Amino acid sequence: MQIRSEQPHDNDQITQVVQAAFIDHPHGANNEHLIVSQLRKDNAMYLSFVALIHDTLVGHICFSEVHIDGKQMQWYGLGPISVLPEFQRQGVGSALIQHGLNTLKELGASGTVLVGEPTYYQRFGFQHAAQLTFPGVPPEYFMALSFLDDYPSGEVRYHDAFYL
Repeated sequence: MQIRSEQPHDNDQITQVVQAAFIDHPHGANNEHLIVSQLRKDNAMYLSFVALIHDTLVGHICFSEVHIDGKQMQWYGLGPISVLPEFQRQGVGSALIQHGLNTLKELGASGTVLVGEPTYYQRFGFQHAAQLTFPGVPPEYFMALSFLDDYPSGEVRYHDAFYL
C-alpha cells in the first residue's frame, strides 16, 4: 500500500471512494462526498491523503481547520475518512489515520477532533474530552487527541462544508 498526498487528477476517484464507503453507513448522511468537494473548492483541506493498492485508489482521508469558541488554535478535524468497502478491515483506514496524525504532529498542530465510533478511534489515542463540545452529537462520539499536554475548552465548529 502506498499513501501519498491527494493530486488534482484524483478528484473523481476520491468522490467515488467516498460515495461507496458511506452508501450503507448507518451514521452517514450520504453527503460526505459533497463535504470533501466543498472543502476542496474552498481550499479548506489542511491535509488530504489517498491510499493506493496496485495503483488503485482505495482510500482517502482529509483534515480541515476547526475553531474552538470562534478561535483557530491549530486544531484540525479528521474526516471524512473513506475506504472502498471491499478493502475495509484490511488496515487501509488505520494506515491513513496514522499517516495523517504523524503528519499533523510534524507540522506543529496542537490536536485533532472527530466524530466517530469510540471503540475504533481509541486505539489511536482519541478520547472524549469533556471540555470540548460539539452540539448535536452524543458526547461519547465526539473525540479529541491532543498533541500537547492539555486540551482547550469550548465549542468546536468545523468548516461550513460540514453543515450542508
